[in-house]
Order: sequence, then C-alpha cells, then structure tokens
Amino acid sequence: MNINQDLPAIDSHRALQIWITENLKMLPLPERAHGNFFEECCYVVLHVPQSPKDTQGGSSDLHYWIGKDASAEAREAAVSFVQRLQEDLGDQTVLHRESQGHESDCFHSYFHSGVIYRKGGRDSALKLAETNMYNVQRLLHIRGRKHVSATEVALSWNSFNKGDIFLLDLGKVMIQWNGPKASISEKARALTLTCSLRDRERGGRAQIAVVDSENEATNLLRIMEAVLGCRSGSLYPSVPSNSVSQLQKANVRLYHVCEKGTDLVVQELATHPLTQDLLQEDGCYLLDQGGFKIYMWQGRKSSPQEKKAALSRAVGFIQAKGYPNYTNVEVVNDGAESTAFQQLFWSWSKELDRKKHPEKSKLVQVNLEVGKLHTQPELAAQLRMVDDGSGKVEVWYIQDLQRQPVDPKHYGQLCSGNCYLVLYTYQKLGCVQYLLYLWQGHQSTVEDTKALNCSAEELGLMHQGALVQGHVTMGSEPPHFLAIFQGRLVVFQGNAGNKGERPPVSDTRLFHVQGTEIHNTRTMEVPARASSLTSSDVFFLITSHVCFLWFGKGCHGDQREMARTVVTVFPGNNKETVLEGQEPLYFWEALGGRAPYPSNKRLPEEVWSIQPRLFECSSHAGCLVLTEVLFFGQEDLDKYDIMLLDTCQEIFLWLGEAAGEWKKEAVAWGREYLRTHPAERSLATPIFVVKQGHEPATFTGWFVTWDPYKWMNSQSYEEMVGSSLGPGSAISEMTAAFKGSQDSPENELGLDLRVDGANPSMNHTSSCSDSMVNGSLPRERLMHQALEDLPPGVDPARKEFYLSDSDFQDIFGKSKEEFYSMAKWKQQQEKKKLGFF
Repeated sequence: MNINQDLPAIDSHRALQIWITENLKMLPLPERAHGNFFEECCYVVLHVPQSPKDTQGGSSDLHYWIGKDASAEAREAAVSFVQRLQEDLGDQTVLHRESQGHESDCFHSYFHSGVIYRKGGRDSALKLAETNMYNVQRLLHIRGRKHVSATEVALSWNSFNKGDIFLLDLGKVMIQWNGPKASISEKARALTLTCSLRDRERGGRAQIAVVDSENEATNLLRIMEAVLGCRSGSLYPSVPSNSVSQLQKANVRLYHVCEKGTDLVVQELATHPLTQDLLQEDGCYLLDQGGFKIYMWQGRKSSPQEKKAALSRAVGFIQAKGYPNYTNVEVVNDGAESTAFQQLFWSWSKELDRKKHPEKSKLVQVNLEVGKLHTQPELAAQLRMVDDGSGKVEVWYIQDLQRQPVDPKHYGQLCSGNCYLVLYTYQKLGCVQYLLYLWQGHQSTVEDTKALNCSAEELGLMHQGALVQGHVTMGSEPPHFLAIFQGRLVVFQGNAGNKGERPPVSDTRLFHVQGTEIHNTRTMEVPARASSLTSSDVFFLITSHVCFLWFGKGCHGDQREMARTVVTVFPGNNKETVLEGQEPLYFWEALGGRAPYPSNKRLPEEVWSIQPRLFECSSHAGCLVLTEVLFFGQEDLDKYDIMLLDTCQEIFLWLGEAAGEWKKEAVAWGREYLRTHPAERSLATPIFVVKQGHEPATFTGWFVTWDPYKWMNSQSYEEMVGSSLGPGSAISEMTAAFKGSQDSPENELGLDLRVDGANPSMNHTSSCSDSMVNGSLPRERLMHQALEDLPPGVDPARKEFYLSDSDFQDIFGKSKEEFYSMAKWKQQQEKKKLGFF
C-alpha cells in the first residue's frame, strides 16, 4: 500500500463511512452503494455512534471486510489502511475482521435491508454508484432471518432450492421467487431487500412481482423460463443453516499472549466463568469463544508494537487451532470493550464515580412519582417500575393443581412450597394495563409449576392476550413486585393453608429483613439458629411468647423503619426491640445457643454498566439460536419475530403477533439463554413475556424512541406485496402485458424484461430454446423470411428480438433498449424498412 496516502477526513456526524480497495489505495464509497460488496474487493467500514444509547457504549467500530475472491494485494492494502486508521482514531475503537458470508452481527446491523454480495471488482462498484441502471440481468440467492444477505449466483434453475428465496433481476422488472419451504418472515424480509434494491438502484421505477405459488403465477414462470431455460426435474431441498447455537457460544477460554525472546507464547488461563480481574492492564489476552469468534484484548499499558500485532496474532491462533479462515476476529482496547465482550465475564463493572454520574443518586428521589414513570419510560426501565405499586391486586395460589383465590388479608404472605399468581391492574395515561406475575417457591413441585403456567394461560385468554407475564423466582423478586405489597412481602417456609393463609407460627422462627424502601424490601424465613444472623441487617425472632426485633450493628435508620413496618405482619405477639450485643439470654436460648455469624458489613449488590442487548430467537436442531441486533430501535421488532431483550437484571421475551407456534417456546428459550450464558447468569433472573401492542414502560424505556401507534399501521405480508408493486405494477397488469405481447412486439406498459429491454414473453416452446433466449439466431434466418420459413418457436410479430445484441446494433443502428423505447409506429416503420415486418 502507498504509505504516503493521506488518511481520509472522518465525518463524526455520519454514522457509516465505507472505503474500497483500488490499485493498492482505499477510495470512499458513495452512500447509495452502501450494503453492496464485490467479491474481488476488500472494504473498510467505520461506524461512529450517533446516539448515547447505542449498544456499543459509545465506542466506534472499524471493520476490515474480505471478499472471497480478493487478491493478496487487496488484502494487504486494506490491512495497512485499517491499522493506520485505527491508530488515528485512538483506543476508543473496536477493530473487527470480517469475511464474506460470515460477518458479525455488529456488521450486519448497519444494513437494515440486508447486504448483497456481487461478482466483480472495483469497476463494477463504480458503475453501481450510478442510479437508474437498467442494463441488468442477474439472479440473487437471498438467505437469513434477521440479517438478510443476497449472493449473486448462476442464472440457472440449478441455483434454486425449496427453502430459500431468489430474486431474478431484469432491470425494469424484478421477480421474487419464494421457495415453498420459506417462512413468511423470510419472505417479508426478502421483499424489504428487493424494494431497497429498486429504490436505490432504479430510482424506485422498477416493477416488482412475487411468485408465492407457481400454480398461480404461470405467466411469471414463463418469463423466468425465458431467462433461465426450461426447468427439468425437481428443485434441490432446503440448504441446512450454519447457525451457531448458544451452547457452542458458551464455551469460552481465555489465553495470555506474550513474547519470550523471539517466541510468541500463548498460555491458557481460565475457562468460564471468566472474571474481569484476569485482564491485567499491562498484558494482551486472547479469548476464544467456541471457535466461533476470537477476541484480542489489549491492556492500556501494552506497547504500540503489541497493539499493531494484535490482528496478526489472532489470525495466527486461528490457523494453529485449525479453525476456518473466515473465523471472526474482534480487537478491543482496555476501556472500550464491546458489550458482547463484557458479557462473556461473570461480572463487569466500570468504577462508578458519583461526581461523574450524579444521576445515579437522583433516581431514588423520583422512583415513586407515577407521573414521571408514565411520561419517562427510560426512567421506568432503569428503576424496573411501571408505577408505584398502588394499583389493583388479585392473588391466587395453586392447590391440588387448581387456581384458588387468596384471602386479601394474606396478600404478600407467600410460602416456599407453593406457586402464586399475582394480577396487577393499573392505568397508564388513561389506559388499563395488566401485569401478571407467576411466582414460584423454591420448594414447589413440578406439577404445581405446570398448573401455574396453565392457569396463567387461562387468565391470558380471559384478558384477550393483554397480559404481560412476569416469571419470578423466590428471593429474586423485581422492585415492582415488592412495591405491590408495600414492602411487606414475607416468604414463609412450608406450604400455605386454607385460603392461602401462612403456616401457623407455633415454633420458633427466624425472618431476615432486607431493604430500605417499599420497592426493595423482602423478608425471608431462614433457619432459626444464631449462624443465620448478619450484623448488616435486621431480623425477626418469633417465639410463642414474644417477637424480637433484632437490629444488627451495621444496619441504618431506613432499614429499621422498614422493619417496623414489616413487623405488623405478625400481630398478637409482644414486640421487643433488641440491639446486637445487648440480647437477653432467652434470645440465644430460642436460637439454640450462641454461634458465630458474619459481622462484616454486607457488600452492595454489583451494579452492571452493560448496555441492554436485543436478539432474534429461533431454533435449529433443537438448540436455541440467537441473532443479535445492535444499535436497535422499535423498527427492529417485526410482527413475525420472537425477540429477547437482555437488560442484565431482567429478560424480556417480545412476541410478535404473527410469531406463530414458537410463542409457546418463549419462556423456555429465555431460561435456555440464562442456562447457556458463558457468564453463568442466575437462573432466577426474572423473565417477562411481552406481546406486541401491550409493551410496558419497563420494556419500551430501553428504546431510544417508541411510537405506541406503530402497530396500528403494521402491514401483513400480503399487504407488503401489494404495496411494494407500486401504481400500475400489479401482477394482473404484468400478466395482461405478457399476453398482449403475443399480438404486439411492443410492451405498452414498458415492462422491459431483458438486459437489452426486449420482452421475452413468448410461447412456451420459444421460451425454452436456449439459442432464442440468448438472442443468437443469425440475421439471415430472420430478415425477409416468410412465416413458414422461420425457425420453430420464433414469434413472427417480433423477429428482431432474436437477433444478437451486436447484430441488432449493426442493423438498426441502436440498442434494443433504445429501439423498444420508441413509439410503436416508428418501430413498425423501421422493421418494414429493414425486412423484419
């Protein structure tokens, strides 16, 4: 590469900037050509986040993309360029190596409509930058669910299969052929790509037709056969997906990379769960995620030489391991780690300085102001509160596998051996909202859990699908669930009695109180022995005669006030306040004698600074497959999708209204996600199931903007097909034009279906003639020939169509496209003059 080449000026106000290799130089690519990648080229893609909510946490992403047919020189030029650009951008840049067909989710997220792989090199890319180009004849193979890609393949029926989608692009007409095994969501996303191609490359003037059923689109098939030839035999079966399951991604290994003399030493340090303290600021580390992706982490004190060698070291590791050469590589710097990298560790925190983040301490002051929670969904999401918990509450518990109502006087008194349903009804801006919590005790049975889910389905039907379901495990209740019971949630060991009443308090029992506000206080029964105590909290010791309210030395005033509120759950006993170190003898006798217990102050819960992540869910060979959507917005929620939003503290499963039978798998997928997570996430993490059109503020608040009326205007796939065709481009009109071409050589609707603009809508025999399809009949067999002397299958009304492009140009003095754009009477005159009438 020319090392004297100046680096380009980076426009920080443009989210996406792309360069392409040419003659060992990198040249900027026009924006209208973005998303198109030529197989003989290498590209450099820079993404600069424009929103503070971008999921990479503010870091820029620099991608080095390799076409499958790119030369060694082109690769070398791109590598040199990207390294110089990375040095210029600084350490807040994440570097990615991408290979054609195996790009990262981060890369695909830039191209919402999809990416297109094209044959050719830089010259083709320059022509692509021109709009309104109709001199096209190609076949694109479209694949993918959330991230769609289209690859240019041979113009032959042999390229087709039953499970994918193919686009026959003929310039002014684009025919999308949907495989019989393709899903509606795949068809809809492919159509989005087709429409994007039309708008970007044809100025929106090309006409689109869709083949969903060959029996109902015979005329379109005849057009396809005119280009592809006759189809013989059956199509190939569906191509298996090469998706990577969550189970494979969970296998992570961390290596320390260093030089000893002239040797490079790669030493394995740990497997999952990895901890952040393994990464030292003066070292370089390699993280292998199941052979699926390689991360190179560079400490802030690592040398410039080490940083420059990071990419080549990762490639060397891939070769040594025998991994495919297309294995993705991500180079991250200390302090600029991507969210995907951070979540591979058991915990990840950036030191929170209250002076730098004063909003952290302000949240508690407004957490119960309902108006702010309703009008500021981002606040509701951060606090995990849809409101202050003052709405209507109904509670049932599972007894004998049936849903039984709980007496209101026992609300908030749950038992570890039972399962409960808590229906919360509230109003948001004048609209009634429903939130159904499914609470599961640690000692509940499998049968009770099944009955709990069945009862939840019944309630869902009763409320016409408007319920948001929250699956909650004992001890991991979210703040809003605690607020519903105003801080008086008490969990007893054992099973509930009649009407859900708590077990009788006849023996000595000990309860642990944790919390300072109504939204973070829970009381859990623990073994009644001295070792259960901790100096940082408050405990209730209940005996047959007295209730001791025990304050540890480390607890503070807010904890004590909440404890005095909770103790009202235990009426009838004499209350006695006891300070740690001043306990009466009877107190210790009730606990079976003194015993050591933790006296140190309880550490605050870890605050994760990781941004939320959004995934599309699917299943392959019985395993969960997740496709991440970065820099996400509401437009990434498709009615055919099941999406998983991970906020670290909660999991949301969003169900599109047309998601189909997979809806039943949503909760299981959420649990599998937690179970296979490389950071060994807690299986008790709350899981919420949200249906399209009924999203709570705790969900919508994670999106930059949210339009509550968006779903009212969402289109079905059939409506998308109709709207994509555009005015005057319905399939019926194309069929009429096709039939009319039997009597007229001109296409009055302007449907120029060939590269040269001619209309190949001929009889079936002629459409299957390779020589005629290719326009290569000699002129002497067409000029001045009577009907009976023409070759079989030639349409006598348009003999000129069967000329080769060169012969046509020589005889008529113009291209076929120019000829067919003339008025009908002018065409007739020229044909008479030249012997083709």
